Amino acid sequence: MVAASSRKRKGKIRWSKLYSFAACFRPLTSKERLAARELIGQPGFSRVVFCNEPHLHKRKPYKYPYNYISTTKYNVLTFLPRALFEQFRRVANFYFLLAAIFSLFSLAPFSRASLIAPLVFVVGISMLKEAVEDWHRFLQDLDVNNRTVKTHISNGVFVDKLWKELRVGDVVKVNKGEYFPSDLLLLSSGNEDGVCYVETMNLDGETNLKIKRCLEASLCLNEDEEFSKFKATVHCEDPNPNLYTFVGNIEFGKESYPLSPSQLLLRDSKLRNTDYIYGVVIFSGHDTKAVRNSTRSPSKRSRIERKMDHIIYILFSMLVLVSLVSSFGSLLYLRQDMVDWWYLQLPDDNKVNDLDDSNSEKYDDRFFNPSKPVQSAGLQFIRALILYGYLIPISLYVSIEVVKVLQTMLINKDIELYDDVTCKSVQARTSNLNEELGQVEMILSDKTGTLTCNQMEFRKCSIAGVSYGGDITEVDLAASMRMNADFEPFEFSIDETDGATRSFEPFEFSVSSFSAQNGNARLTKTEGPVIKGFNFRDDRLTNENWIHGSNLFDITMFFRVMALCHTGIPLEDDNHKTDKLSYEAESPEEVSFLIASQEFGFQFCRRTQSLMVLREFDPSSMKEVEREYKLLNLLEFSSSRKRMSVIVSNEDGQIFLLCKGADSIIFDRLADNGRAYEQATTMHLSSYAEDGLRTLAFAYRTIEAAEYESWNTIFTQAKATIGPEREELLEQASETIEKDLILLGVVAVEDKLQKGVPECIDKLAQAGLKIWLLTGDKRETAINIGFACSLLRQDMKQFHLSLSRDAESNNQVKDMKEDILQQIESSYKMVCEERNKEAPFGLVIDGKALEIALRGDVKDEFLQLAVNCASVICCRVSPKQKALITRLVKQYTGKTTLAIGDGANDVGMIQEADIGVGISGMEGMQAVMASDFSLPQFRFLERLLIVHGHWCYQRISKMVLYFVYKNVAFGLTLFYYELYTSFSGEVLYDDWYMTMFNVMLTSLPVIALGVLEQDVSSDICLQFPALYQQGPRNVHFSWSRIIGWILNGVVSSLVIFLANIYILSPTAMRENGFVADIDSLGATTYTCIIWTVNCQIALITSHFTWIQHLSIWGSILLWYIFLLVYGALPPNFSGNAFQVLVEGIGPAPLYWMITVLVVVVSLLPYFIHIVIQRSYFPMDDHIIQEMEQCYKKYDVRDNEMWVREQRNSQRSTRIGFSARVDAKILSFNQQLQQKKLSIYRSVTNSPIYRSITTSPFS
Repeated sequence: MVAASSRKRKGKIRWSKLYSFAACFRPLTSKERLAARELIGQPGFSRVVFCNEPHLHKRKPYKYPYNYISTTKYNVLTFLPRALFEQFRRVANFYFLLAAIFSLFSLAPFSRASLIAPLVFVVGISMLKEAVEDWHRFLQDLDVNNRTVKTHISNGVFVDKLWKELRVGDVVKVNKGEYFPSDLLLLSSGNEDGVCYVETMNLDGETNLKIKRCLEASLCLNEDEEFSKFKATVHCEDPNPNLYTFVGNIEFGKESYPLSPSQLLLRDSKLRNTDYIYGVVIFSGHDTKAVRNSTRSPSKRSRIERKMDHIIYILFSMLVLVSLVSSFGSLLYLRQDMVDWWYLQLPDDNKVNDLDDSNSEKYDDRFFNPSKPVQSAGLQFIRALILYGYLIPISLYVSIEVVKVLQTMLINKDIELYDDVTCKSVQARTSNLNEELGQVEMILSDKTGTLTCNQMEFRKCSIAGVSYGGDITEVDLAASMRMNADFEPFEFSIDETDGATRSFEPFEFSVSSFSAQNGNARLTKTEGPVIKGFNFRDDRLTNENWIHGSNLFDITMFFRVMALCHTGIPLEDDNHKTDKLSYEAESPEEVSFLIASQEFGFQFCRRTQSLMVLREFDPSSMKEVEREYKLLNLLEFSSSRKRMSVIVSNEDGQIFLLCKGADSIIFDRLADNGRAYEQATTMHLSSYAEDGLRTLAFAYRTIEAAEYESWNTIFTQAKATIGPEREELLEQASETIEKDLILLGVVAVEDKLQKGVPECIDKLAQAGLKIWLLTGDKRETAINIGFACSLLRQDMKQFHLSLSRDAESNNQVKDMKEDILQQIESSYKMVCEERNKEAPFGLVIDGKALEIALRGDVKDEFLQLAVNCASVICCRVSPKQKALITRLVKQYTGKTTLAIGDGANDVGMIQEADIGVGISGMEGMQAVMASDFSLPQFRFLERLLIVHGHWCYQRISKMVLYFVYKNVAFGLTLFYYELYTSFSGEVLYDDWYMTMFNVMLTSLPVIALGVLEQDVSSDICLQFPALYQQGPRNVHFSWSRIIGWILNGVVSSLVIFLANIYILSPTAMRENGFVADIDSLGATTYTCIIWTVNCQIALITSHFTWIQHLSIWGSILLWYIFLLVYGALPPNFSGNAFQVLVEGIGPAPLYWMITVLVVVVSLLPYFIHIVIQRSYFPMDDHIIQEMEQCYKKYDVRDNEMWVREQRNSQRSTRIGFSARVDAKILSFNQQLQQKKLSIYRSVTNSPIYRSITTSPFS
């Protein structure tokens, strides 16, 4: 009932009377009003909105877009032209388009169908894939656009309306927990004074709620019926991407009122802690500020695909070269030799030399005329370009498209990438970048919602110099296990003579000295249920055991500060089964404090405008009592103050100032007699910070009534001041009362990381990836998270770049640049001097300094420093700065970058990176819709990159190289035959042999290779993360490998052609003495090619399944089936291939002998190469494969060699969990050495030792 009544009173609390520093409660000065009026109507400030009259915005000049949002690349009209452009900007496709056009003339050596059909098939498949992917984007857009919101239609009636149907001028009602559908002007709220709380985490990454307040004039519009006659006109700025500015005025009730950002509710932010608000749509659809901060989905191409273009250029150069050779050879033969060949003479004259012009006209072949050798040679060049076109793999692109789609299906179906909590799995939203996942070197990550859950948990506290809640951290536990000190998580205390207990942090001393120094330690395992927001274990405080402490008054005041110094509101528990309350507050930290105080016996149960009520556990009576505290003043938290205070009076009339804030701020305001616990508290703060916990210091002071009355008069006057001096007067007034404080202690809360984040970062660091943290949060919060997820370590030398007060106050860009440059240069100098030392470097920079550092003449120096640091944390970063950092890092380093985030503020960064990853969490779908891959949680990035990224990179690399090899091997045999036949332009193979080569007979094995190939299993990829470095180093797709495979193709083609020519030419093929004709020669040579290229892919395959066997050997079998069926067709269809297998080559033993001989000899060079490489120059995966094969009968992972190689594969990292463990072990060893030295000195300096050593009997 208490909570229910507090819920009813919630709307009656006038927060405007409590807050002092919030900008939304500051009255506008006359200058500000005048400046706003002067801007209205000027360029950039011409927008007019007719509130509650959306029909007026259906026609010009006030016609504005609907609220429909689209993130697709195409629409119905643009799909065909844009998709065709995307396809034919690929060099290979454009070449085959020209070849298909030339096939329309008789110049082409092949039939039209054999050239046009493959092109249509390849381009059609690629365009179909693009259409399917864009359709999925359209469906996700549809999901957002079809959300509903209560919208006023007429006569005070509100109905559900789709977001996409909203127009400028519509009045909407948004309830608690809902997103704002567009940029709204706040008219009123469920709170009596028009205040509402907004969560902007989706826009700027900040977890603290923002306070918005409507105008006094529109406070009356707090019921549905009030809008039946509501009319107003808004004049404001035009659409722009500035999230934190808004200029305008509203004409309402014959009066004009100025508007400010405090009245603007942005799309994609969420209503919190407020039952409802009414607002009018100001900006809709693509005019909203959130959408203006995003960009259209860019067309991304992987590095391998871009490099493929260069390979195509090389192959095209080869094509031009051999075509020129054919053309010049044809020219020479025409001029010198062909004139004497009788079978080329004209039908009406046996002597070509006597040919006159009249007889020349009778010659039918326009493309071959011996009397015009230059013209014939030119036409022969064009013919050769088409003939040798099989050097360029037309099916390469479509095969890669098919393979990538199948790869994404396997990624999407990976059960290890499924999250049971959210019931979501990893989704590859595009298949263009699969192999790029295996080449990432830089990761730029958001914090809130990406690394963290946005849930605060109360973990530890220090009260009166005693630390409580001392769980061993994972780092300490891992270090102790590595040092053979097998500790379990525990808490321990030492009973002292006064009955009190003193806490020791585990591993604040050496592990070996633990038992000696604390022989009477009492171990208590950490068991029991975990309460949401309260993950604290220490039986000295829980269950009201704190009443036995020696400093009972300080402990009691500590809990009262926790329970009273906040802006929270108690809510009724949903299940009504317990007397526990839940809370709402401006920040998640305050909620965790209220939950913790409730667990300790100080339950905040209700509040009014001037009263706060606690249900406390009274140590004297051992009962719960209800106490009322009169709230006199509230000095709220702000980023500049970094503290919050409340002034309350208890039932006895005593006045207390209760304060919490950053430790540096509180310690500066302590009284001389209030520093009793400062030294011990400072030690605990350092320990908490190393664990990555957020800390706040608690303090209080007692105020005399006369002092308070005097101060309150000054403070009230300052609060009522209108003008720029208001903030200064308020700050001066607060400084006079927030002093002479008495330190009580500190609290440590954990911004709870998502499951598996530290382990994921550790594994990524071992794989050689660098991780930058970009967040909109303040510096202290970002640093804490840096420690929590092991991006920072205690022994790391940190550089903090921020503008000095002098440079910031001058507000001169030149001074700011000089300030930042000086800091960067001094930091980089230190990096260069100490680069070889063990301690790594970390860089922390805030938003204002970053704005200067990213300018043209400073950015190179900043990036030079940043890339030499082990970790980089950027704080207070705007969405545009995130995108700019990503672009500059990508350009400066030339490395593949991956950006990961979960909110609308991360969209620019996600789109700018080479690979964009969106977290499909609880905060909308904007990041997901802009991303290339979506993850349920950050931890899945480990498997996505180290396993699937590694596999996809190796698969695509092998696939492209094999394609180059087989097409060179096939295409050059045509050229060799051209040389052999004196540049006659004759084709060795049947047209349909040519068509079937890439489409059917060699396509299935290469697709199986691209989809199923694994150099090592997924478990081994994760155990040996250094294998991932093959991608960033581009081991499998280097130019040396590319040239090597081209040469391999050249050698194979030479062996195949020469063996066939010089074996078949002088030898009878059949028993009756017939030699091989061109059809038999072509079919035999083609058979050797099919066998060779398919056996070659078997040699490069590491992981065989039945699918690989079926595709490889099935393709060879398919050739014989095709030859049999094609040869059985009537001669009108089969031509010279009629019965070529059954009657021509099949019965000849020589055909089968040549096939075996040629395949063995052509594959021998590659076989020798891999034998030498694996024997003398093995790669990492070769070693692991051979270890697995050698020890496959046993558990290879227990083998000593396996363990050694696994340790060797873990790169020496400067960040990550393992790096912190190594640093902790080093610290333990140093402490151990110091302890030994201390013991040695104490023994050698003891009188007994001296007496023994100086004794005459010694």
